[in-house]
Formats: sequence, C-alpha cells, structure tokens
Amino acid sequence: MLIVPTDQDRIEDGRSLSLLVWRFASATTAASTASCGGGLGERRWVVNAQVGHDYRRRDLQQHGAELAALADLDGTGVVMFTALDVRKVRSAEDGGVRVDATVGLSLPVWAAAPDTAVAVAPGTVNVVAQVPVRLSDAALLNALVTATEAKTQSLLEADVPGTGTASDALTVLCPADGPAEPFGGPRSTWGARLARAVHEAVLAGI
Repeated sequence: MLIVPTDQDRIEDGRSLSLLVWRFASATTAASTASCGGGLGERRWVVNAQVGHDYRRRDLQQHGAELAALADLDGTGVVMFTALDVRKVRSAEDGGVRVDATVGLSLPVWAAAPDTAVAVAPGTVNVVAQVPVRLSDAALLNALVTATEAKTQSLLEADVPGTGTASDALTVLCPADGPAEPFGGPRSTWGARLARAVHEAVLAGI
C-alpha cells in the first residue's frame, strides 16, 4: 500500500518549521541520495524536514536522530532537508507509482558547472517515490537515475537555469519482498510510470 505523508510542526531555534513523515508498516527497500540515512537498504520511514534558510549544521546524522525522536520513529530511516515549507509538497500518481516532491529552487545550478559557480545552500528539490512492486538492486538504482532524469526534464521545460540545486535529494522505495522486476529505466514498465509521476510532481512544484 502506498503511504501518504503526514505533516507536523515543530519549534527549532525559535522558529516554527514543518515536517513530513512517511511511516511504513513493514520493511521497505530504499535507494536514496540523502546524506542522512541514504544509500541502499531497508528503511522503516522517511522524513522531509524544513530548516532555516541560514541552516549551517553539519552533524546531519545527529539532527536526523533528533527529528526521528520528535516524530516517535523507530528503526532505520531516511532524513532529507530543505529550506522550503514542506507543506507545499506536490504529489502525483501514475499506474500505481506515487511521488511526493518539495521543490525549492532559490539557487539552481548546472551539474557540470565549474567549482567557482557551485554553492551549497538549503534551497532543495526533494523527491520521495514509491513503486508498488519489488525492484532488483540494479533496477532500483536505475530507477533513481530515471527519477533524476525526469526531475531535470521538468526544470528544463520550466526554463529553470540549472539541472537542479547543489543539495537535491531523491529517495525511491519499493517492497522488500516479492518477485523482483529487473529494470528501472525510463522505458521499462515501472521506470516509465515513475518518470511521469516525478515529472508531474516537480513541474507542479515549480
């Protein structure tokens, strides 16, 4: 069953900030580029947390643990950060795939820009995608690439001057059990549905 995130408010550093939480009833396999809880493996929850525009913390694992405790979450999960109010999340579904995206574009960058042109800032595109069937490890990583391509397609169609921001994060989730689909590219059955849902959600967020 696809999970709809719940939102809650919190006070941090004297500011009211928002939080989105996805709670999974059973272990779910994730491929994520998030710096906190990212990688490939089983996860029980995902958090997308708003932070201040002046956010400078580097102890992201500790901050993620604080947010998980605040949301009463157990086990291993993924935490993503953005300066955008995450209650502005945009969602899309296609053929059983669900995507939730928060689209902050205060500092878009080109992926192949020179070092002098790249600045890390919390204006971030965060994407959480759920695929209802198990994907092989290779297909799940391929799906992560497919989601990135679809995100970039949305930005280019909207004339955003960049392929994303310096701190974008994507998380693709699928069931941990069942027959494994071998492909996750944009013309595979599930990759195509994922791409269309990411494209729709990110474009709506822009």
